[in-house]
Amino acid sequence: MTYNDTPNHDYIETEIKFYVPDLQQIEANLIQVGAVCTKPRILEKNVRYDLPDQQLTNARRVLRLRQDTQIRLSYKEPLERFPAEAFLSRVEVETVVNDFDAMDSILRHLGYVPYMTYEKYRTTYELAGGEIVLDEMPYGNFVEVEGKADQIKQIIHQAGLSNAHHVDAGYVALFRMVKAKLNLTFTDLTFSNFADIVVPPSLFTEL
Repeated sequence: MTYNDTPNHDYIETEIKFYVPDLQQIEANLIQVGAVCTKPRILEKNVRYDLPDQQLTNARRVLRLRQDTQIRLSYKEPLERFPAEAFLSRVEVETVVNDFDAMDSILRHLGYVPYMTYEKYRTTYELAGGEIVLDEMPYGNFVEVEGKADQIKQIIHQAGLSNAHHVDAGYVALFRMVKAKLNLTFTDLTFSNFADIVVPPSLFTEL
């Protein structure tokens, strides 16, 4: 850690991500076992910021401004991994802001520049004390499960994710991989950019 050797545990998230082409089946499983939909499907707009030399990206840090039902500024950095269980823990600090354009202006005045925009449709459920998000990305569908380790294990079983393909990469890293495999040149991860592009499932299942 750079700013604190003992981070506040309220700002630590532990999660796991799966590639799941059929989100409808997972959603049906969640409803069947009593999961509660806390945020219906909504389009998210995310803008990632960095310094001109991409210092944050190179250090696997994230500075992001997101807009859905709220506007939120988030900071993330790596913390630790649990290789045997494929869980990832990291510091995540997030706060709600009132004005997207004003926050964008503050970040720019501090020297940060937006280097990419990405979109997704997200539906959020809660089950067994953990959170499950169903993400429709422009290049494919994914499920993220967040909570304590024991909660995550329980949710994976109840949601029918035990045989789903685990993906150990963030959405931006996956975007870079897809671009490289398909020789794409655009920089923003948007639905309009992917409108006429077919992304083979094998790109994710062979990771």
